Amino acid sequence: MAWSAGKHLRHRPLFSGLLRGVPMTIYSQHANRGKQQILATYRGSNGVVSLTVTSVEDAALAAPIVDALNRISACATVPVSVWDERGGHFRSYPAGHLAALTDPGARRHLIEGAHSLWYEQAMALLHRALADLDTALAAVPAPVRTAVGAELAAESRALQEELAEYTDGIEPSEPEKRRFWEFQAPLVEAILDPADREALDNLERELDRTQLARAIADLRLLLDAHAETSNGEAQLLIDRFEISDDPYSDGGYFLNVQAPIPDRPAWNVELCRWVPDNRTDGDTGEPVLDCARSDPPAVEEIVALLDRSDGQADVLAAWAATPVGDALAGTAFVVTQRYGD
Repeated sequence: MAWSAGKHLRHRPLFSGLLRGVPMTIYSQHANRGKQQILATYRGSNGVVSLTVTSVEDAALAAPIVDALNRISACATVPVSVWDERGGHFRSYPAGHLAALTDPGARRHLIEGAHSLWYEQAMALLHRALADLDTALAAVPAPVRTAVGAELAAESRALQEELAEYTDGIEPSEPEKRRFWEFQAPLVEAILDPADREALDNLERELDRTQLARAIADLRLLLDAHAETSNGEAQLLIDRFEISDDPYSDGGYFLNVQAPIPDRPAWNVELCRWVPDNRTDGDTGEPVLDCARSDPPAVEEIVALLDRSDGQADVLAAWAATPVGDALAGTAFVVTQRYGD
């Protein structure tokens, strides 16, 4: 796969941190008698089933619970529903992550593995979704927390039984409570984009085991920074191993926070400017300056940078004048190279 460096074609990037895949259960909220019901919908023995998980006082309490449950379902289900095709083989991805749905002590393993770039991306997203669910549940009464915990247990148990039938022919213990799952056959598309999986698998071909471990750590760093920044304009581009902040102003500047890849050996903050390109009848991104560093930045440093830029054209324009050896104002990133001066 060719990784771009230096120049960029202008495009409006889509957020690719969410995954398109195969969730086993879809969660939603519904107003009923002055409360908000949280519903679980799945394929059961008699067709599509929709059951009430619990109820909360208002929509503001229900929304983050529903969002987290949907991400958990997708991130748990997708990896066991597609083939690991790296190296031209067809293998199953691990299923050990299902334990984290019911065992808080198992969650740390979600961000300690080194299986593959794509699988560890899914695990990092699952880890964050579980943490977000904890935060959402802290605002509701204990019976609601108990009900949600029971739902996660039911989801985990049902999926493990479906996998046991698929791989070993073992029938589910309670057929009437079955949640049907089929390999590569989603109820709906949700989140883990197949294009991202292909891009990460292509990148991984060029890495040895030591480099892979570093790349996984770098990917987790990007995922954490993107999740924690308050910059609503920041776009996570998994296929490019970067976070981009582009105000999309004519003739304006844009910023990329870039993790190392084979053609880019160091961490870098790249500031570029859009210029007209007669060959494409559009704009091309020309580099203005780099802030390269051999060691990974801290999550807090990336978050502070993105929070300060925040899609503001004037901030990026001021940073564009920073000389070599000085830090971008208000950040920990020092300019190491300028272009075109």
